[in-house]
Amino acid sequence: MTDDLDPHGRRLPIKLDATSNGEFAPIPLSPSEAYANHLASERADGFSRRLGLGRRGFLTSACGAASTLAAFNVAHAAAGRTGGFFEVSAEAALEPQLACAELGKNEFIFDVQGHFVNPTGAWLKTLPANARPLAEMPKARALSGAPGDRSYLTRLGAEEFVKDVFLDSDTDIMVLSFVPSTREGEPLTIEEAAATRAIVERMEGSKRLMLHARVNPNQPGDVEDMERLKGFGVTAFKTYTQWGPGGDGFFMTDDVGIRFVEKARKLGVKNIAIHKGLPFGPKSYEHSTCRDIGPIAKRFPDMNFLIYHSGYVAGSAEGPYDPKRTDGVDALCTSLLEAGIRPNSNVYAELGSTWRFASMRDPTTAAHLMGKLFKHVGQDNVLWGTDSIWYGSPQDQIQAFRTFQISDELQAAHGYPRMTPQLRAKVFGLNAAKPYKLDAETVRQYVERDAVAQEKAEYAQAPNPSFATYGPQNRRQFLNLMRASGGGP
Repeated sequence: MTDDLDPHGRRLPIKLDATSNGEFAPIPLSPSEAYANHLASERADGFSRRLGLGRRGFLTSACGAASTLAAFNVAHAAAGRTGGFFEVSAEAALEPQLACAELGKNEFIFDVQGHFVNPTGAWLKTLPANARPLAEMPKARALSGAPGDRSYLTRLGAEEFVKDVFLDSDTDIMVLSFVPSTREGEPLTIEEAAATRAIVERMEGSKRLMLHARVNPNQPGDVEDMERLKGFGVTAFKTYTQWGPGGDGFFMTDDVGIRFVEKARKLGVKNIAIHKGLPFGPKSYEHSTCRDIGPIAKRFPDMNFLIYHSGYVAGSAEGPYDPKRTDGVDALCTSLLEAGIRPNSNVYAELGSTWRFASMRDPTTAAHLMGKLFKHVGQDNVLWGTDSIWYGSPQDQIQAFRTFQISDELQAAHGYPRMTPQLRAKVFGLNAAKPYKLDAETVRQYVERDAVAQEKAEYAQAPNPSFATYGPQNRRQFLNLMRASGGGP
């Protein structure tokens, strides 16, 4: 094994840290969360010695992931966060076959929110000559040089994207989504995204990578450009209601929102992906809430509305459904209830940063969050998304969800469903197959034998995951990213 990405095994395979996706300021770990990392690291030392492995070798194995999740269970329980937990056996830390059985891949995994920043894109031309965009990202920091030198951006290139997403994780296919930006300052244009897609579609029909197209209808020229964007084979139009060229957002029920949906329907693109729950400052807060989702879904019953991040407000603790709450997942549920949108209808909840933030840091919040989505949005309409690359390889999010369980107490008290393998499989990919018009079995047959699958099989003989993240981890990095990107991630 080549250990150059983490030669001393300092990083844990399940990343419990302050990293954000650049849309909210990083929230420092609490003492109990820091203790979870400490306990997991301490156990890795002891278990690796018992198995006769180096620390790095242990952490890159299924036993390492199982040991880390089990340690998190202990730390969360000690802090009173018992509403959810990871179903991993204590023995799995020392028994490779058991660890593989509990954490191994069985599902079709369709990640509907991935990101890629082109390290040589036209967006760099809009920045000052001495600007160093994304230089604080952990994978880029090691290569940072003099002002104006941007060679470090190679660490964020397409080949690294393929490695993180398809070699180091169990992801089968991903939707390449977009971030809010002016038309001139896009970190990834639709042309560049299409070129990136060609890198992973190494066998005809593999469908490893699908595309969104960014449309902000409150920005001059965006709605008019939708027909051209459709020509790239996009599967959805992605919009940010809390963003606007002058700092003002919009509601989907405003004239600009309705005109946007009508244009998409006319073009035959039935999926509208709407970013909700993460405001870009006080001025955009109200437009980040979900009060417009029920009404717009009712007005256009033949369209699909995919709510990215599920309306979650990062850092807030989720409890049972509260109809008085005006933001977060509760606001999404209320909007659907008041509009008469039944579960499993034309509104879908995408997990994105919601799952990553909630599950790792507070399993009780995660349990309430998932339970409410299953009840009010529907067990067939919750979609898997990881918001990677900002969080590095999505494998840790996959392993956490694959083992996550809602406590019996919360199931009984609030009518939340039990997390069965069948329910997890729906969320992991089967649910998204419907709005994205895929046949999961057909796609799976392709991706199990294409060139990426062959490369993955070879890579598995000597895996070298970094367990690193890309997003900002403190306020200074967050502000630097905001400045480099003109106010958005």
